[in-house]
Amino acid sequence: MNANRKTVRRDPGYAGLTRTVPTLPTAWYFDPAQFQLELQRIWQRNWLYVCRSSEIATARSYRGYQIGEQRILLVRGDDGTARAFHNTCRHRGAALCRDDAGRFPAAGIVCPYHSWRYNLQGDLVQASSKLAGDDFEPRDYPLYQLPVTEWHGFLFVALTQRPPPFAASFDLPANRLDDWRMADLVVAHTLRKTMQCNWKVFWENYNECLHCPTVHPKLVNLVPLFGRAYLERQDDPSWQDHASDPDPRFGGGLRRDAQSWTLDGQPAGVPFPGLSEADRKAGHIYLTSVPSVFLVAHLDYVRVLRVRPLGPEETEMSIEFLVLPQTLSEGRDLGNAIRFTDTVMSEDAEICELNQRGLHAAPHQAGVLMPEEYAVASFQNWVRTQLADG
Repeated sequence: MNANRKTVRRDPGYAGLTRTVPTLPTAWYFDPAQFQLELQRIWQRNWLYVCRSSEIATARSYRGYQIGEQRILLVRGDDGTARAFHNTCRHRGAALCRDDAGRFPAAGIVCPYHSWRYNLQGDLVQASSKLAGDDFEPRDYPLYQLPVTEWHGFLFVALTQRPPPFAASFDLPANRLDDWRMADLVVAHTLRKTMQCNWKVFWENYNECLHCPTVHPKLVNLVPLFGRAYLERQDDPSWQDHASDPDPRFGGGLRRDAQSWTLDGQPAGVPFPGLSEADRKAGHIYLTSVPSVFLVAHLDYVRVLRVRPLGPEETEMSIEFLVLPQTLSEGRDLGNAIRFTDTVMSEDAEICELNQRGLHAAPHQAGVLMPEEYAVASFQNWVRTQLADG
């Protein structure tokens, strides 16, 4: 036994790891074959957030989305229903749309190659050949349809006919953010960044705050518990010593003079009516659906961060700021919220890229997870389980 090793008391309910845990194999973060396997077994089997419903609000409007080589069309029908199809004509496989977004003509979806025409339900209504074969039946050639879920103004698609139950894709009950009236919210601003890192590196960084004191000076000033490298009260092995202490350094939430995630801690948008006192005090409520999105609800806006893998070492991050319509109609300045988020997420992007660069060292076959990284361990176990399900 190491005589210098300290014995640490762990209170009941302690959330952290009690033993070191090996990370995923390092090659999983840059190997092209591994990336393709993850696209097939993770990204093509789970619900993926595409966009807000407002992006295809009118009949015949469409929006494109791509994961790996899979290109998808989201279309709003004349009946008001959102549907998703592979962006592929059933004739010889041509892409149906050149643009990422637009509105189909009254004729419906017309392939630009040979003019096969489909209605917005995906049925083939006209082939262009002057004479069809005796055995040709248009009903046998509908577009390849995919499952869609429209939830609180968010559009999710799945690249499988048997996705998991939608509500089960969240880490909390799907109604946890109902008090934020998300279906009524509007997009006030969008940030986009392309990170030179594997998508898993981003999610692992999201799942721990061991890096927070070093990487996020403004964030730890706003959320004192993060400054102690903890995400939650019970990450501290001696958390019960401060169980009744209202100091946010121990209990979480924002510093005492702050109300929201902004540069000065003050609300930038119109606050949401009807929030509980506990939710107002918390300052941030996270709702996560891996692999593609997490939502953070604040006093005056909801932040939606979508992740999309572009390659083994390239990941797109897009961030939408959702607010009550009154925030825009009253001309509220969201700059303090947008700049704060841009600062924090830019810091995360930079440190994720640094993490990615170091992974290529030949001797580094795997890393190790420490007690505060219990949520990283859970995420990595989820990845292992998804990949094992062949």
